[in-house]
Amino acid sequence: DAGSSVEEMEFNWDEYLEDTGATAAPHGSFKHVDTSLQNGFAPGMKLEVAVKSDQNTYWVATIITTCGQLLLLRYDGYGEDRKADFWCDILTADLHPIGWCEQNKKILKVPEGIKDKIPDQEEFLQRVLKGACSAPANLLEGLHRGKNPLDLIAPGSRLELQNIRDSLEAWIVNVVENVGGRLKLRYEGLEDLDKFDQWLFYLDPFLHQVGWAAQHGYSLQPPSAIRSLRSEADWQEILKKVKEEEEESSVPTDLFKDKPVIGVHSFSEGMKLEAVDPMAPFVISPATVLKVYNDKYFMIEIDDLRPERATSQRYVCHINSAGILPVQWSLKNGLHLSPPPGYPGQDFDWADYLKQCGAEAAPQSCFPSLTSDHGFKENMKLEAVNPIDPEEVCIATVTKLKDSYLWLQLEGSKKPVPECIVSVESMNIFPVGWCETNGYQLRPPRKAIVNKQKKIAVVQPEKQILSSRTVHDGLKNQELNSSESVVINGKYCCPKIYFNHRCFSGPYLNKGRIAELPQSVGPGNCVLVLKEVLTLLINAAYKPSRVLRELQLDEEAAWHGHGETLKAKYKGKSYRATVEVVRTADRVADFCRKTCIKLECCPNLFGPQMVLDKCSENCSVLTKTKYTHYYGKRKNKRIGRPPGGHSNLEVAMKKPNKRRKRRKHFFVHKKKRSSTSVDNTPAGSPQGSGAEEEDDQDESELSHSLAQDRDKRKRKLRTFSFSDDENKPPSPKDIKMEVAEKLQLDSNPLEWSVADVVRFLKSTDCAPLARIFLDQEIDGQALLLLTLPTVQECMDLKLGPAIKLCHHIERVKLAFYQQFAN
Repeated sequence: DAGSSVEEMEFNWDEYLEDTGATAAPHGSFKHVDTSLQNGFAPGMKLEVAVKSDQNTYWVATIITTCGQLLLLRYDGYGEDRKADFWCDILTADLHPIGWCEQNKKILKVPEGIKDKIPDQEEFLQRVLKGACSAPANLLEGLHRGKNPLDLIAPGSRLELQNIRDSLEAWIVNVVENVGGRLKLRYEGLEDLDKFDQWLFYLDPFLHQVGWAAQHGYSLQPPSAIRSLRSEADWQEILKKVKEEEEESSVPTDLFKDKPVIGVHSFSEGMKLEAVDPMAPFVISPATVLKVYNDKYFMIEIDDLRPERATSQRYVCHINSAGILPVQWSLKNGLHLSPPPGYPGQDFDWADYLKQCGAEAAPQSCFPSLTSDHGFKENMKLEAVNPIDPEEVCIATVTKLKDSYLWLQLEGSKKPVPECIVSVESMNIFPVGWCETNGYQLRPPRKAIVNKQKKIAVVQPEKQILSSRTVHDGLKNQELNSSESVVINGKYCCPKIYFNHRCFSGPYLNKGRIAELPQSVGPGNCVLVLKEVLTLLINAAYKPSRVLRELQLDEEAAWHGHGETLKAKYKGKSYRATVEVVRTADRVADFCRKTCIKLECCPNLFGPQMVLDKCSENCSVLTKTKYTHYYGKRKNKRIGRPPGGHSNLEVAMKKPNKRRKRRKHFFVHKKKRSSTSVDNTPAGSPQGSGAEEEDDQDESELSHSLAQDRDKRKRKLRTFSFSDDENKPPSPKDIKMEVAEKLQLDSNPLEWSVADVVRFLKSTDCAPLARIFLDQEIDGQALLLLTLPTVQECMDLKLGPAIKLCHHIERVKLAFYQQFAN
């Protein structure tokens, strides 16, 4: 069928690495990628923030940590005291760079909490701001507010690119596409002519912001390759237009602060060396320094002794350019040096050649020292740009290493490519999964390794431990072979699916990880796009195996779509399950909404609609408690009174002494979900009156069921909580134990000190754990952030005591929401 043809073409990095027995090159080896992921804000930066108690005044705060577009701040003056730390959203909070108040005649005033500590405000500010680094103004104000700095290089932005083929002149280029910092550039004035387009990483030393040429004394001239396409008058008119529009299309200076600095070289004209031509990096050849422009740039020409040669391979270099090597480097490393075309004989000898040319070899001191401390090893896999067709990014295998150079074998390119020689610091190599993360097509191997069977697979641990990075390429490989790929027409073409990370993410999904997902996936074949979306969501979960189980297809459910095997990895084990995915575009919106409801998050968290400012579900004002209230009772109905067919659940309850074994058994056989738990959930906001009535019924049924089995209740709940090992933190309603009465607090837990927290715990049946809270200095704020996973992990508690402790923490949270949140 139509779906299977793409399925056979499908490529998965995890399976590929497993089947080839290879490992992925470490992420830390790709420094340019690490740099591109920085969000522009860093701990220690300072800014001016509106004081909560008096919105007309401001005070200096320091960034403690960042999470997507959220910043954790501390007012200067609190020192190491974190009790007043607060989170704020860059997009909505009143944040400004240092100096803003002075420029806008606003008042800087010490907040009430630290007035006593700062007797002299002026002297204090002078001291703390001396040598301080302000948060970037462009990321706090205007159109760029809250954006990742890399996203500021948007299509239509202009930069200046040096012409490295024949001179140092620069010309304006337009950004056509930005893929994770890798830019597709088109010369200004060529409109839709893409013949001369180039791909460069934004940190390339030859790429600059507009105005660089004028500042450094270089002329702005179109390269000779395109100069004849327009008249001189036309080029001057284009230049004039660019200068008029400079403000709109300029890129912030901060973006280039991490660009490599070009050092001073000591080459002189006529020197000989060995070189790898960057446009054809397949062989090492003798080369000559043809011209020295200044102390930073010089031109190299690959030697060619043929008298009738039509063109020459020449290019501009700097001291850190890749592929410039001292004479005899090949010989010392046991590598073949390709003799110049026209050289008599095959055995090339440098001594004879230098004598024949009457030239001298560039001394060793001209070359930077080569590093072998880079983390790459033979047979490692990565993703690399095809030098013959830079539009392609291919799977690459390291076949050889010498000093700081790699020999890469590219797989899957449209035309066969010889082994490429690249520097370990090249900006044309990327870690495994980079294309998937940035929504770009990775060329898979010609024979993708797949082992698919169309049957329902229950979630079960696999023996092998796979790489944690899951990759999907079918979506990006639809054009791999036109005769075999699906025709993407209206019926089967999925629209873009947006991740609206500001919407409520529910108990399973990690909001920070959701914020790091790409803005959208697609468009493309429905099955492939939705599989990619679900894979990204599973990887964004606190416990991926739990989310996979929620999405898993019931064995006896009616089959309406297309079964896809998805994977999750958690605590060193890998899990698989078959998930039903719709195949036609008309069912995509409903599929996304129902999946959101399964995952107990805002129904708009992902789907074909982009949420701009305000979610139609108004989820931002709904606290987690209210969402738990909305979704939680459906869960409780299944817990308190399991529907027929849950025999394995019953067994698990009756035989607590075999809990560990049964836990695995229960995980293997997925709960049969009654259709009402998903299909009848209101499509609208959680406040729907029908939902409330149904919930109240569920509540009474649950209470009745629990009341009947009061003597068994504690054991049942403890046994059921096996799933919490891979589950959300229990909500207050999930763990009603003996203490069902409402907790009344005398003071706001946000203001509790460590001693107050310890006092509260000593009044509960978790008194023995109070010592841990005292040792770890957990105050009220920290207490309210604790969840079951963090309690288990940080306090090293077993599941039973951890659940009991979380029960009391949830009581405090509930009391906080009811008494103090408003």
